[in-house]
Amino acid sequence: MPATTLGAAPAAAAPVAALPAGMGAILHAEGTAFRVWAPHATAVSVVGDFNDWNPKQHPLLPEPNGYWAANVPAVQAGAEYRFWLRTAEGHELTRNDPYAREVTHSSGNSVVHDPAFDWADDHFEMPAWNELVIYELHVGTFNAPDAERPGTFLDVIERLPYLQKLGINCIEVMPATEFPGSRSWGYNPSHPFALETDYGGPLAFKQLVKSAHQHGIAVILDVVYNHFGPGDLDLWQFDGWHENDGGGIYFYND
Repeated sequence: MPATTLGAAPAAAAPVAALPAGMGAILHAEGTAFRVWAPHATAVSVVGDFNDWNPKQHPLLPEPNGYWAANVPAVQAGAEYRFWLRTAEGHELTRNDPYAREVTHSSGNSVVHDPAFDWADDHFEMPAWNELVIYELHVGTFNAPDAERPGTFLDVIERLPYLQKLGINCIEVMPATEFPGSRSWGYNPSHPFALETDYGGPLAFKQLVKSAHQHGIAVILDVVYNHFGPGDLDLWQFDGWHENDGGGIYFYND
C-alpha cells in the first residue's frame, strides 16, 4: 500500500465510550469495533478490504493509557484488516492485529473472526490432574493423509477413536498458533491468538475440541509466550518505539 498522509477524519467512528470492551476486532450485531494498544503512535487507523486499505476512512480515536479504538459499521466476519500507525518520527506502518484470532497466513492479513460456535450439549469436565493420561501430538504429522500438505485439526478427529482405544483421556497439542510456513513444530509463533491456517484455523480447532470431548478426551495446548519469530513478526517494534536494538512494547528491550 502506498504511503498516505492521514487527513481529516470522516464521520465514521462511534464515540469511544460507546464501544464494547475487548481488544482486536470485536464483532457485534451492527459491525465490528477495533481496539489496539499503540502508546507511542501519534495516529492510528484500521484499514481493510472494507475501505480499500485507505487510512483516511476509519481513524481510531485515542483512549487512556495508549489505547486506540473505533467502531466500523457493517464490517462482518471474514473481513480482512490491518492497523495503520504513524510513529512519533512521522513514519507510517501497517501492522497485523496483535490480538487477531484469525489470519489469512502468517505474513498476510488479520481476519475478523466470529467467535460463535455450536457446542451442542458439550458439558465436558476436565479429569483431575492426577488422573490425566496425556498423549502429546503434533497436528502436522500425527495424521497427514496427503503428503503434499500437513495434517489438520480435522485429520486429528479421524484418529480420535484410535486414541480412545489406547486408554488416554487427554491430548496435548503441540504449539498450534500461527507460524511462518506450513511445516513447523510451532515454537516459532508469529500470532499468539490465531490458530495455524494450514491446520484449519480456529473453526477446525473448535470442531476438534468438540469431537474430542465427545470421545471423553480433554484437550490442552502447548503454548509459547517467552519468544516469537524470528519471521513474519508484526509485534516487533509494533508502534515504532524501541530502546537499544530491542523489540518495542511487546518485548524486553535490553
